[in-house]
Amino acid sequence: MKFSTREDIEAPIDSVFEMLCDFEGFERSAMRRGAEVQRVDRLTAPGVGMMWQTVFDMRGKRREMQVEMVTFDRPNDIIVESTSPGLVGQMSFELMALSRNRTRLNVALEVKPLTLSARLLVQSMKLAKASLTRKYKLRIGEYAKGMEERYVKMA
Repeated sequence: MKFSTREDIEAPIDSVFEMLCDFEGFERSAMRRGAEVQRVDRLTAPGVGMMWQTVFDMRGKRREMQVEMVTFDRPNDIIVESTSPGLVGQMSFELMALSRNRTRLNVALEVKPLTLSARLLVQSMKLAKASLTRKYKLRIGEYAKGMEERYVKMA
């Protein structure tokens, strides 16, 4: 199952990429939502090989997930892969400079089931795809708007 959307952001590509690299901010955001997040790599700078262990509640069950950065191509792409018992996922962030102060952000999320129970979960998601897609696009849009606001404050 795949979700994707794109947003145009009023900020230069380098600034948008730097905001996408605020991994500590993403960790704090997940913890505020009740997830346990622990960085498990020893890298000192952002790059391929960054890894996190996460534990969170979803649909009334405790879930564990390992997240790994598999592509880090400044300032164009970031791809992270997630693995949990039964599911694998990949989230990609692709940036394209439209002009000096405008950047297009393409965000795609793909989830693949590995077990029968995960297949049932993905099937139920397919039944609600329209509403899930709407929520996904809304969240990415809100994040892009927040990036624009942060860039204005930085400039």
